Amino acid sequence: MVALAVDFGGTKVEAALVDSDGALIAASRSRQPTGRAATSEQLETSVGAVVRQALAALGRDHSLIGAGVGCAGPIERARGLVSPLNVPAWRGYPLRDFVASVVHEAAPGVPVSLEMDGVAITLAEHWVGAGQGIDNLMGMVISTGIGAGLIVGGRVVTGPTGNAGHIGHVEVAGVTGEDTFGSVSSLEAVASGPHTVAWARAQGFTGATGEDLAAAYAAGDEIARRAIVRTGTAVGQAIASATALLDLELVAIGGGFSQSTPDLFDVIRQSVAQHHFAFVRKVRIVPSGLSGAGPLVGAGALVHRAELVP
Repeated sequence: MVALAVDFGGTKVEAALVDSDGALIAASRSRQPTGRAATSEQLETSVGAVVRQALAALGRDHSLIGAGVGCAGPIERARGLVSPLNVPAWRGYPLRDFVASVVHEAAPGVPVSLEMDGVAITLAEHWVGAGQGIDNLMGMVISTGIGAGLIVGGRVVTGPTGNAGHIGHVEVAGVTGEDTFGSVSSLEAVASGPHTVAWARAQGFTGATGEDLAAAYAAGDEIARRAIVRTGTAVGQAIASATALLDLELVAIGGGFSQSTPDLFDVIRQSVAQHHFAFVRKVRIVPSGLSGAGPLVGAGALVHRAELVP
Protein backbone atom coordinates (compact mmCIF):
# COMPACT_ATOMS: atom_id res chain seq x y z
CA MET A 1 0.00 0.00 0.00
CA VAL A 2 1.36 3.41 -0.94
CA ALA A 3 0.45 7.05 -0.45
CA LEU A 4 0.84 9.82 -2.97
CA ALA A 5 2.98 12.54 -1.38
CA VAL A 6 3.05 16.13 -2.63
CA ASP A 7 5.34 18.84 -1.24
CA PHE A 8 4.67 22.41 -2.41
CA GLY A 9 7.17 25.13 -1.54
CA GLY A 10 8.53 28.49 -2.55
CA THR A 11 10.84 27.26 -5.32
CA LYS A 12 9.57 23.82 -6.33
CA VAL A 13 6.82 21.25 -6.04
CA GLU A 14 7.64 17.57 -5.76
CA ALA A 15 5.58 14.40 -5.72
CA ALA A 16 6.32 10.72 -5.18
CA LEU A 17 4.80 7.52 -3.90
CA VAL A 18 5.67 6.60 -0.29
CA ASP A 19 5.30 3.05 1.01
CA SER A 20 4.18 1.94 4.47
CA ASP A 21 7.79 1.83 5.72
CA GLY A 22 8.38 5.50 4.86
CA ALA A 23 10.46 4.80 1.75
CA LEU A 24 10.06 6.64 -1.55
CA ILE A 25 9.31 4.65 -4.70
CA ALA A 26 12.27 6.03 -6.64
CA ALA A 27 10.78 5.93 -10.13
CA SER A 28 7.77 7.94 -8.95
CA ARG A 29 9.63 11.07 -7.81
CA SER A 30 9.71 14.27 -9.86
CA ARG A 31 9.81 18.01 -9.39
CA GLN A 32 8.68 21.16 -11.17
CA PRO A 33 9.36 24.87 -10.49
CA THR A 34 7.09 27.21 -8.52
CA GLY A 35 8.42 30.61 -7.41
CA ARG A 36 7.43 34.22 -6.89
CA ALA A 37 7.06 34.99 -10.60
CA ALA A 38 4.84 32.03 -11.48
CA THR A 39 1.21 32.55 -12.48
CA SER A 40 -1.60 30.47 -11.01
CA GLU A 41 -1.91 28.59 -14.29
CA GLN A 42 1.80 27.79 -14.32
CA LEU A 43 1.61 26.56 -10.74
CA GLU A 44 -1.35 24.31 -11.57
CA THR A 45 0.59 22.92 -14.54
CA SER A 46 3.57 22.13 -12.30
CA VAL A 47 1.47 20.48 -9.60
CA GLY A 48 -0.52 18.49 -12.13
CA ALA A 49 2.64 17.27 -13.87
CA VAL A 50 4.31 15.87 -10.75
CA VAL A 51 1.12 14.27 -9.47
CA ARG A 52 0.44 12.53 -12.79
CA GLN A 53 4.04 11.34 -13.06
CA ALA A 54 3.90 9.82 -9.58
CA LEU A 55 0.59 8.11 -10.28
CA ALA A 56 1.97 6.70 -13.52
CA ALA A 57 4.40 4.66 -11.41
CA LEU A 58 1.61 2.83 -9.57
CA GLY A 59 1.45 -0.13 -11.93
CA ARG A 60 0.12 -3.42 -10.58
CA ASP A 61 2.50 -3.64 -7.63
CA HIS A 62 1.11 -0.78 -5.55
CA SER A 63 -2.31 0.04 -4.15
CA LEU A 64 -2.99 3.77 -3.56
CA ILE A 65 -4.68 4.35 -0.20
CA GLY A 66 -4.57 8.15 -0.01
CA ALA A 67 -2.78 11.35 -0.88
CA GLY A 68 -1.08 13.79 1.47
CA VAL A 69 -0.13 17.34 0.58
CA GLY A 70 2.33 19.44 2.57
CA CYS A 71 2.38 23.13 1.65
CA ALA A 72 4.18 26.24 2.81
CA GLY A 73 1.86 28.34 4.96
CA PRO A 74 -0.27 29.91 5.93
CA ILE A 75 -3.12 27.54 5.14
CA GLU A 76 -6.79 27.16 5.96
CA ARG A 77 -6.84 23.54 7.00
CA ALA A 78 -10.58 22.90 7.13
CA ARG A 79 -11.17 24.28 3.63
CA GLY A 80 -7.95 23.02 2.07
CA LEU A 81 -6.85 26.51 1.03
CA VAL A 82 -3.25 27.73 0.82
CA SER A 83 -1.57 31.15 0.73
CA PRO A 84 2.19 30.38 0.61
CA LEU A 85 4.01 33.59 1.41
CA ASN A 86 6.71 33.18 -1.22
CA VAL A 87 4.24 32.34 -4.01
CA PRO A 88 2.11 35.49 -4.44
CA ALA A 89 -0.12 34.07 -7.20
CA TRP A 90 -1.86 31.81 -4.71
CA ARG A 91 -3.88 33.47 -1.99
CA GLY A 92 -6.69 31.33 -0.64
CA TYR A 93 -6.05 28.82 -3.43
CA PRO A 94 -7.93 25.46 -3.17
CA LEU A 95 -4.86 23.23 -3.46
CA ARG A 96 -6.41 20.21 -1.76
CA ASP A 97 -9.31 20.19 -4.23
CA PHE A 98 -7.00 20.71 -7.21
CA VAL A 99 -4.78 17.78 -6.22
CA ALA A 100 -7.90 15.68 -5.61
CA SER A 101 -9.17 16.48 -9.11
CA VAL A 102 -5.92 15.22 -10.63
CA VAL A 103 -5.71 12.15 -8.38
CA HIS A 104 -9.29 11.17 -9.11
CA GLU A 105 -8.53 11.00 -12.83
CA ALA A 106 -6.60 7.82 -12.05
CA ALA A 107 -8.01 6.75 -8.68
CA PRO A 108 -11.57 7.95 -8.07
CA GLY A 109 -12.57 8.42 -4.46
CA VAL A 110 -9.08 8.29 -2.94
CA PRO A 111 -8.97 10.66 0.07
CA VAL A 112 -6.68 13.70 -0.05
CA SER A 113 -5.45 15.56 3.04
CA LEU A 114 -3.53 18.82 3.33
CA GLU A 115 -1.39 20.18 6.15
CA MET A 116 1.27 22.84 6.53
CA ASP A 117 4.65 21.56 5.36
CA GLY A 118 6.09 21.91 8.88
CA VAL A 119 3.55 19.38 10.15
CA ALA A 120 4.56 16.98 7.40
CA ILE A 121 8.30 17.25 8.08
CA THR A 122 7.75 16.75 11.81
CA LEU A 123 5.70 13.61 11.20
CA ALA A 124 8.49 12.32 8.97
CA GLU A 125 11.16 12.89 11.62
CA HIS A 126 9.00 11.21 14.26
CA TRP A 127 8.24 8.23 11.98
CA VAL A 128 11.57 7.35 10.35
CA GLY A 129 13.94 10.26 10.99
CA ALA A 130 15.86 11.90 13.81
CA GLY A 131 12.83 12.10 16.11
CA GLN A 132 12.01 8.41 16.43
CA GLY A 133 10.89 7.63 19.96
CA ILE A 134 10.63 11.32 20.90
CA ASP A 135 7.17 12.55 21.84
CA ASN A 136 7.93 16.26 22.27
CA LEU A 137 9.69 17.60 19.21
CA MET A 138 9.74 20.29 16.59
CA GLY A 139 10.63 19.62 12.97
CA MET A 140 11.99 22.73 11.29
CA VAL A 141 12.86 23.77 7.74
CA ILE A 142 15.31 26.56 6.86
CA SER A 143 15.13 27.16 3.14
CA THR A 144 13.40 29.73 0.91
CA GLY A 145 11.22 30.29 3.97
CA ILE A 146 11.32 29.03 7.54
CA GLY A 147 8.64 26.71 8.85
CA ALA A 148 8.09 24.18 11.58
CA GLY A 149 5.67 21.67 13.00
CA LEU A 150 5.06 20.31 16.46
CA ILE A 151 4.45 16.99 18.15
CA VAL A 152 3.62 17.40 21.84
CA GLY A 153 2.77 14.46 24.05
CA GLY A 154 3.01 12.16 21.05
CA ARG A 155 0.34 14.00 19.06
CA VAL A 156 0.61 16.45 16.20
CA VAL A 157 -0.44 19.99 17.07
CA THR A 158 -2.12 21.75 14.15
CA GLY A 159 -4.28 24.44 15.74
CA PRO A 160 -7.75 25.29 14.45
CA THR A 161 -6.48 26.83 11.20
CA GLY A 162 -3.61 24.41 10.63
CA ASN A 163 -0.86 26.96 11.24
CA ALA A 164 0.51 25.90 14.63
CA GLY A 165 4.31 25.80 14.49
CA HIS A 166 4.69 28.77 12.13
CA ILE A 167 8.02 29.66 13.73
CA GLY A 168 9.21 31.71 10.79
CA HIS A 169 6.99 34.51 12.05
CA VAL A 170 8.10 34.46 15.66
CA GLU A 171 9.89 37.69 16.58
CA VAL A 172 13.61 37.54 17.40
CA ALA A 173 15.24 40.17 19.58
CA GLY A 174 18.07 42.46 18.59
CA VAL A 175 18.26 41.41 14.94
CA THR A 176 16.81 43.31 12.01
CA GLY A 177 15.99 41.65 8.72
CA GLU A 178 14.39 42.75 5.47
CA ASP A 179 11.13 44.67 5.46
CA THR A 180 9.04 41.70 4.47
CA PHE A 181 5.66 40.37 5.60
CA GLY A 182 5.12 43.36 7.88
CA SER A 183 7.89 42.67 10.40
CA VAL A 184 11.63 43.19 10.04
CA SER A 185 12.24 41.20 13.23
CA SER A 186 10.43 37.98 12.28
CA LEU A 187 12.72 34.96 12.08
CA GLU A 188 12.08 34.40 8.38
CA ALA A 189 12.89 38.03 7.51
CA VAL A 190 16.24 37.57 9.25
CA ALA A 191 17.31 33.97 8.72
CA SER A 192 15.82 32.32 5.65
CA GLY A 193 18.28 31.48 2.88
CA PRO A 194 17.37 34.39 0.57
CA HIS A 195 17.20 36.90 3.43
CA THR A 196 20.56 35.78 4.83
CA VAL A 197 22.10 36.24 1.38
CA ALA A 198 20.43 39.66 1.04
CA TRP A 199 21.96 40.76 4.35
CA ALA A 200 25.38 39.52 3.27
CA ARG A 201 25.11 41.37 -0.04
CA ALA A 202 24.28 44.57 1.85
CA GLN A 203 27.61 44.08 3.67
CA GLY A 204 29.53 43.74 0.40
CA PHE A 205 29.19 40.03 -0.42
CA THR A 206 29.12 39.55 -4.19
CA GLY A 207 27.47 36.13 -4.40
CA ALA A 208 23.80 35.65 -5.27
CA THR A 209 22.63 32.38 -3.74
CA GLY A 210 22.76 30.29 -0.60
CA GLU A 211 25.15 27.97 -2.39
CA ASP A 212 27.46 30.92 -3.09
CA LEU A 213 27.34 31.90 0.58
CA ALA A 214 28.11 28.35 1.70
CA ALA A 215 31.12 28.19 -0.63
CA ALA A 216 32.37 31.56 0.61
CA TYR A 217 31.99 30.41 4.23
CA ALA A 218 34.00 27.27 3.49
CA ALA A 219 36.70 29.47 1.92
CA GLY A 220 36.94 31.61 5.06
CA ASP A 221 35.08 34.71 3.83
CA GLU A 222 34.46 37.04 6.80
CA ILE A 223 31.12 38.40 5.59
CA ALA A 224 29.83 34.85 5.05
CA ARG A 225 31.00 33.92 8.55
CA ARG A 226 29.14 36.88 10.07
CA ALA A 227 26.03 35.98 8.05
CA ILE A 228 26.00 32.42 9.38
CA VAL A 229 26.55 33.61 12.96
CA ARG A 230 23.71 36.13 12.61
CA THR A 231 21.31 33.56 11.18
CA GLY A 232 22.24 30.84 13.67
CA THR A 233 21.86 33.22 16.61
CA ALA A 234 18.37 34.21 15.47
CA VAL A 235 17.31 30.61 14.89
CA GLY A 236 18.61 29.68 18.34
CA GLN A 237 16.59 32.48 19.93
CA ALA A 238 13.42 31.24 18.27
CA ILE A 239 14.08 27.63 19.29
CA ALA A 240 14.74 28.70 22.87
CA SER A 241 11.44 30.57 22.94
CA ALA A 242 9.55 27.59 21.53
CA THR A 243 11.21 25.28 24.06
CA ALA A 244 10.39 27.60 26.95
CA LEU A 245 6.75 27.47 25.85
CA LEU A 246 6.47 23.75 25.07
CA ASP A 247 9.31 22.00 26.96
CA LEU A 248 10.62 20.37 23.78
CA GLU A 249 13.09 17.49 23.89
CA LEU A 250 14.37 17.67 20.32
CA VAL A 251 14.45 20.00 17.32
CA ALA A 252 15.31 18.40 13.96
CA ILE A 253 16.24 20.90 11.24
CA GLY A 254 16.20 20.30 7.50
CA GLY A 255 15.89 22.39 4.36
CA GLY A 256 18.50 23.42 1.82
CA PHE A 257 19.95 26.39 3.68
CA SER A 258 20.32 24.41 6.91
CA GLN A 259 23.00 22.42 5.05
CA SER A 260 25.10 25.48 4.19
CA THR A 261 27.64 24.50 6.85
CA PRO A 262 27.67 22.18 9.89
CA ASP A 263 28.87 25.22 11.84
CA LEU A 264 25.36 26.67 11.59
CA PHE A 265 24.20 24.03 14.07
CA ASP A 266 27.00 24.93 16.45
CA VAL A 267 25.92 28.58 16.40
CA ILE A 268 22.28 27.60 17.00
CA ARG A 269 23.24 25.44 19.96
CA GLN A 270 25.45 28.18 21.40
CA SER A 271 22.56 30.62 21.14
CA VAL A 272 20.20 28.26 22.99
CA ALA A 273 22.89 27.63 25.61
CA GLN A 274 22.64 31.28 26.67
CA HIS A 275 19.10 30.78 27.99
CA HIS A 276 18.51 31.22 31.71
CA PHE A 277 16.55 27.98 32.25
CA ALA A 278 18.16 24.54 32.28
CA PHE A 279 15.00 22.94 30.86
CA VAL A 280 15.43 25.13 27.78
CA ARG A 281 19.17 24.53 27.49
CA LYS A 282 18.66 20.75 27.51
CA VAL A 283 16.82 20.65 24.17
CA ARG A 284 18.78 18.70 21.55
CA ILE A 285 19.19 20.33 18.13
CA VAL A 286 20.08 17.96 15.31
CA PRO A 287 20.07 17.86 11.50
CA SER A 288 17.15 16.15 9.83
CA GLY A 289 17.61 12.41 9.58
CA LEU A 290 15.98 12.35 6.16
CA SER A 291 18.02 14.69 3.94
CA GLY A 292 16.04 16.02 0.98
CA ALA A 293 13.42 13.27 1.17
CA GLY A 294 11.93 14.53 4.43
CA PRO A 295 9.11 16.72 3.08
CA LEU A 296 7.85 13.96 0.78
CA VAL A 297 8.13 11.28 3.46
CA GLY A 298 6.17 13.64 5.70
CA ALA A 299 3.44 14.19 3.13
CA GLY A 300 3.17 10.42 2.87
CA ALA A 301 2.99 10.22 6.66
CA LEU A 302 -0.21 12.30 6.54
CA VAL A 303 -1.72 9.10 5.16
CA HIS A 304 0.34 6.33 6.76
CA ARG A 305 0.46 7.98 10.21
CA ALA A 306 -2.89 9.74 10.09
CA GLU A 307 -3.79 8.53 13.59
CA LEU A 308 -1.34 11.10 15.05
CA VAL A 309 -3.03 14.03 13.30
CA PRO A 310 -6.13 15.65 14.83
